[in-house]
Amino acid sequence: MSGKIDTREFSITDHDAAVEIWQRVEGIEIAEGDDRKGIAEFLARNPRLSRVAMDGPAIVGVALCGHDGRRGHIYHLAVDPAYQGRGLGKRLLDECLEGLRRVGAQRVIILVASDNQRGSAFWKHRGWEEIPGAVPMGIDV
Repeated sequence: MSGKIDTREFSITDHDAAVEIWQRVEGIEIAEGDDRKGIAEFLARNPRLSRVAMDGPAIVGVALCGHDGRRGHIYHLAVDPAYQGRGLGKRLLDECLEGLRRVGAQRVIILVASDNQRGSAFWKHRGWEEIPGAVPMGIDV
């Protein structure tokens, strides 16, 4: 750990390191669309929004960020367990929110697994709220 953490835009060359972090962080589920091709397409549709945190050459935090033209979405915000508690998650979140404001998003939505108590605490501590009456749904196509 160098002590100086920089952030920058997430590039597809960061994919493997991001997956390694997602696998080490409790509550992150790697699913369909998280392969290199899916992430490359996501980044192409949402340029300059997703972020990584770097300790020298090592990626230690990551956040996927995009929008659908109306709402912003943040996926897989994760910080390497060895770097947690240093404000990196908040820093990545703030940078994502700033990018979403730039593209005109007025509301941002996340999904947190119901059994991810630590993740829920992170988001609630930063002012996020559960959406009453909303039930996440999905279908494979």
